[in-house]
Amino acid sequence: MVGIIDPPRPEARVAIGEAQSAGLRILMITGDHPRTALRIASELGIGADGARALTGAEIDGLDEEALTQAVRDVSVFARVAPEHKLRIVDALQDDGNIVAMTGDGVNDSPALRAADIGVAMGVTGTDVTREAADMVLADDNFATIVAAVREGRAIFANIRTFLRYLLSSNIGEVLTMFLGVVGAGLLGLTDRVDSGVAVPLLATQILWINLLTDAAPALALGVDPPRDDVMARTPRRLSDRVIDTEMQLGIGFVGLVMAIVTLAALDLHLPGGLIGGSGNITEARTMAFTTLVLAQLYNCFNARSDRVSAFHQMFANPLLWAAIALSVALQVAVVHVPLLNDAFDTSPLSLGQWAACAALASAVLWTDELRKLARGHLRPPRPGRGHAAPAPTSLRRRHVT
Repeated sequence: MVGIIDPPRPEARVAIGEAQSAGLRILMITGDHPRTALRIASELGIGADGARALTGAEIDGLDEEALTQAVRDVSVFARVAPEHKLRIVDALQDDGNIVAMTGDGVNDSPALRAADIGVAMGVTGTDVTREAADMVLADDNFATIVAAVREGRAIFANIRTFLRYLLSSNIGEVLTMFLGVVGAGLLGLTDRVDSGVAVPLLATQILWINLLTDAAPALALGVDPPRDDVMARTPRRLSDRVIDTEMQLGIGFVGLVMAIVTLAALDLHLPGGLIGGSGNITEARTMAFTTLVLAQLYNCFNARSDRVSAFHQMFANPLLWAAIALSVALQVAVVHVPLLNDAFDTSPLSLGQWAACAALASAVLWTDELRKLARGHLRPPRPGRGHAAPAPTSLRRRHVT
């Protein structure tokens, strides 16, 4: 008598749990007996308790509409033939899912080619299967697929972080110039300019800000480590935009706050404005110039996530801190080196003035923290349609006794 057992890999259940928490739906398609398939699926956490398995013979009796309805509820398919796998993939796609199909045999090739992402086994898979697939698993391990999903989400999140930082910072500069020119009379700026248009910042200063904050800090954000919530979000739909409405509102909000604190620093040292200072135009512009630079550096932490607090894993990216330190050092040089004072029309600031600039600039951080806090308490998470990933033999490790 020979008994054959095909138990799940130890890491498979953990990987499936992580995939399900990320919004992926895992389905098992196997040629095994339905009771065997349900037992293995139960051990792996696929499907609910008391779930049933749909067999190939039952699939033959369903039309396309009925099969589409069936794949919404059934997660285990047993005693299936290659044509059944292909029909299951088509039904999932017709229902709006993005399907990743895995397999290792020649019979899996049609379904692999039809799926959005065909994943072949690199160790046990046949040459035909590997040629039909989009990806090849070098270790035949389902956990590798989950790791690839995590890496892909981290890359996409970093792209959004990069765009969020650059766009919000640039919006801050645009609004500073626009509101400064429109409200020049309220700020007392027109009284300090003999001729021409009264502007809050000079062109050379704006160019310096772009060079300083759009280079090293932005590049450092592009390699930010994955956040804890990257696998806790629902998958994106094909129709979702990289810069969605929520992100646009966040960018506009941060940019507006950035412009307000910059103009407040300008008004703080200009006589005749809303606040009424006693400095000269060069000193006031230096204050505004420095405040805008520091506000954009504070914005580095805001941009790392649109949901998680900026203080969470704040020191996880040493490159970002190095980039911020470099930017601050260069800004100090522009403010205090006489040669650069002449080039950028700046004047040295006292320690108290630096503290005022830092305090005003920090409003960008605190206001965005309040926005995230309010959003987290007032807005429930958006439900999303999961991706379907039929599970392969990579979940199991064959033993013969």
